[in-house]
Amino acid sequence: MRAQKFCLGILSSLLLFSCGDKKTANEKIEKVEVIEKPVIIEAYGFNIADFEIVRDTVRNGDSFGELMLQNKVDYQKIFKVSTELKDTFDVRKIQIGKPYAILKSKDTTQTTQYFVYENDRINYTVVDLRDSVVAYRSKKNVKYVERVASGVITSNLSTAINEQGIDYMVTNNLSEIYAWSIDFFRLQKGDKFKVIYKEKYINDSIYAGAEPIEAAYFEHNGESFYGFEYQVDSLKNITEYYDDAAKNLRRTFLKAPVEFSRISSRFNLNRRIKYYGYKLRPHKGTDYAAPLGTPILATANGTVVESTRRGGNGKYVKIEHNGTYSTQYLHMKNQNVKKGDFVKQGDVIGWIGMTGNTGGPHVCYRFWKNGQQVDPLKEKLPAADPIVDSLRADYLKFINPIKTKLDNVEYTIIEKEEEQQITQN
Repeated sequence: MRAQKFCLGILSSLLLFSCGDKKTANEKIEKVEVIEKPVIIEAYGFNIADFEIVRDTVRNGDSFGELMLQNKVDYQKIFKVSTELKDTFDVRKIQIGKPYAILKSKDTTQTTQYFVYENDRINYTVVDLRDSVVAYRSKKNVKYVERVASGVITSNLSTAINEQGIDYMVTNNLSEIYAWSIDFFRLQKGDKFKVIYKEKYINDSIYAGAEPIEAAYFEHNGESFYGFEYQVDSLKNITEYYDDAAKNLRRTFLKAPVEFSRISSRFNLNRRIKYYGYKLRPHKGTDYAAPLGTPILATANGTVVESTRRGGNGKYVKIEHNGTYSTQYLHMKNQNVKKGDFVKQGDVIGWIGMTGNTGGPHVCYRFWKNGQQVDPLKEKLPAADPIVDSLRADYLKFINPIKTKLDNVEYTIIEKEEEQQITQN
């Protein structure tokens, strides 16, 4: 009996101890308060949640001064921006269609604190309108993604590239690389190309265009043309395109004075025209047909010696390049240069028109060599300077892995719907 009481006493003690311990443990549990972090949405380097923001685009008739006055910025600050910050933000150069943002305080005054002007999709200028008015330039976060593209010509270069959803600028860049060595008006069905370039993305998702081509391969009429971008002067950021033997792809003259046009009439000293009774009427130029207003480019560096209108030539420009070569561009809608101007290769010197004797919009391109008009498409035009000897070894080492990558790219072939149906049937 005494033993039973002893056991019951111990059991009761254990139960009491257990319950007490459990209570103590519960008392020690502290309540944890979960604090939600504010969501930060960043734009132009600011947390947008901190401001009232107005977004718009510059419209016809808008000026920086008017926009600021509408948003209660005092005249003294507007004057300071307009007169003292020209090097960073020239208010006279804001363009219609460009986006801008006005960041205001979130209090009852809604004071305008910042004006942000988007120079392009990546670069922007911030005008700080707080106590001391200052301006600075910055850029959005950009990710660069390497892309490899290829194709086979079925009709023209633009079609072969556009069918793959590739940026149109790649077409332009490719034509510029080979502007001196390939006649893009005479591409053949079956010609092939490969390119390596980078695409830009803002905030990882917004497409912002294509960078210049880093490497290219073009096969035209069975002949191979490589092109590699290489920096020849890091201080001046000068780059050139050379082939796989370190020869410069650039020539002193472009193949044509317009981009993506067609030759409507060739140089022909034996031309006879029915309208004139089949009398001999030599054509000493090459006609490039293109829509009205298409830019006409200087095919080489030189000095404008004529920019006028005369007879059947209509409005025209003549450029003297050196003691050997001169070029002339006829039937312009308007000229963009005047006599005495120095122009660089690729500069817009005028626009396609129909002035003078012409049956349609085109430019008649005339080419002189040693005072005689010749056919530029049959001339072996001089090449630009080759790569300097001190850089040759480094260049060849640089392009070796890139050339290997290009060689291993397979061609993308886009089948037409009709061809696919025939195949399926």
